[in-house]
Amino acid sequence: MTSPAINRTAGVEPGAGDALLEVSSVTLRYKTQSAAVTATERVSFRVNASDRFVLLGPSGCGKSTLLKAVGGYLQPSEGSISIKGRQVKGPGPDRMMVFQEFDQLLPWKTVLQNVMFPLLNARRLPHAEAEARARVYVEKVGLTRVVDSFPHMLSGGMKQRVAIARCMAMEPDILLMDEPFAALDALTRRTCQDELLQLWNETRFTVLFVTHSIAEAIKIGNRILLLSPHPGRVKAEVVDVDTTSTTDGSAGRLEKEIHDLLFT
Repeated sequence: MTSPAINRTAGVEPGAGDALLEVSSVTLRYKTQSAAVTATERVSFRVNASDRFVLLGPSGCGKSTLLKAVGGYLQPSEGSISIKGRQVKGPGPDRMMVFQEFDQLLPWKTVLQNVMFPLLNARRLPHAEAEARARVYVEKVGLTRVVDSFPHMLSGGMKQRVAIARCMAMEPDILLMDEPFAALDALTRRTCQDELLQLWNETRFTVLFVTHSIAEAIKIGNRILLLSPHPGRVKAEVVDVDTTSTTDGSAGRLEKEIHDLLFT
């Protein structure tokens, strides 16, 4: 593994090129029945095209809330979020999200129909072209043999692969992934991580990935933003993460260094 760089002043670099996604000094607050909660405080980062950008932090640091804000489901209390220079004001087909839950598929539709659904609903393609594109992405995630199966016939890992294919078929500017493999068993999780990286190698899509697992962040990301415990603030950014070789113990050393940064 090549030695990654750790930037302890991450998120405060003005004018760092033409980013695909720019999150600038974003504070997110929401109200519960008993209190007003600050989820993140003045978080800034940039995601470039083809980045595998990971938001990493302990539970409650606001990383999933931040992902929802990028998706357009929440508006910042302070700061701004933009995609290709356009301010995010609501959800859009340029940002597709894969959630942790297995029940994100429509149970009455087959695998193929689930992948086609957003293409048809958004009127992006006529039926025949939507079906052809959906079949391409079903094949990319290795589910051609179950293309006519319904969600209740699939394992948890297969359901997540369908959800990824459905998002990828829309060919969004950025794929948002909220701990998509957290509920899977360890072996299936590892397989899904490998498949995601293989798909990235084929298509070089841009992904913003949320996890609380340091090992998963190192495996998935080429850049990792470390968020402090509640409320989430930027602690550092790890760049130039190389996941192609972990046999020399570098991954273990990086995992320990990230752990120390997060919790000290």
